[in-house]
Amino acid sequence: MSQPDNTPETNPPEKLIKLNRPDYDGAWKVSLDQYFKDFLALLFPAIHAEVDWSKGYVFLDSELAKITVDAKTGRRYADKLVKVHTLAGVEEWLLIHVEVQSSPEPQGVFARRMFTYWSRLMDYHQVDVVSLAVLADTNENYRPTTFKFSRSGTENTFTYPIAKLTDFETEEDWASLQTSDNVFALVVMAQIKAKRLKGNEGELFAFKVSLTRSLYERGYSVEKIRELFKLIDWMLWLPSEFDEQLRRAVDEAQGDKIMPYITTFERLSYNEGFEEAEKRFEQERLKAAQEQLEKTKNIARG
Repeated sequence: MSQPDNTPETNPPEKLIKLNRPDYDGAWKVSLDQYFKDFLALLFPAIHAEVDWSKGYVFLDSELAKITVDAKTGRRYADKLVKVHTLAGVEEWLLIHVEVQSSPEPQGVFARRMFTYWSRLMDYHQVDVVSLAVLADTNENYRPTTFKFSRSGTENTFTYPIAKLTDFETEEDWASLQTSDNVFALVVMAQIKAKRLKGNEGELFAFKVSLTRSLYERGYSVEKIRELFKLIDWMLWLPSEFDEQLRRAVDEAQGDKIMPYITTFERLSYNEGFEEAEKRFEQERLKAAQEQLEKTKNIARG
């Protein structure tokens, strides 16, 4: 699949700054684009087992945009729409919602949005749609799984599977993530710690170094290490004063591997404004997503 260009700048500007906050949604969107099959295998194994992976899959971001264009949420979401084929020979669309906000939405809002998107897709495209939700917040009691409507004799109940990331925080499940050969386990660990250690920069830095070292221990290729390092660096956001320490830690971890230190994914030249920078990165993500879509379409046709 096509990937964003991961080559580090050879002549970076002398003065650099970072975007001044984490962008979990952006990191999740890229993670799903790059490691969709691994994502399903780790968080929704039953769905993964139903898919005929030999027929490929296609991201339908433009179709999702058609039904969400009038959504006035005021927030961004890492939502994805993916067309797959099941082993039973049925075309199926997977509607994936990722909720990564620190504070859960008011009662019923998320479930209603799940139902709204599902019903719009079913009505507009007349295809089977399966909705899946990933909850990356830290509120143990926030587990919206059902949208219910009942009034004057009219009733409807819409239920969907969820994956609550905090469920992986038990000693046994965390150990399974650490030893898993599924690359998406790294994304899940990074997201959990990004939330749990928010504001505790010392511990977050230590975990970031540890997770980076694990990339080498897993025996990944240099290119894959670059891809994953960027995602980890993006999700485990730290102020720029930690950059030099991280540079030294990466140098120590890579040993004799040839991999120049990759500057922070969201770092920008000093003369770029925040809004301009966001637009530029969004354009790059959309371009990468389009390339991936075209390549996956070609695989499906072949």
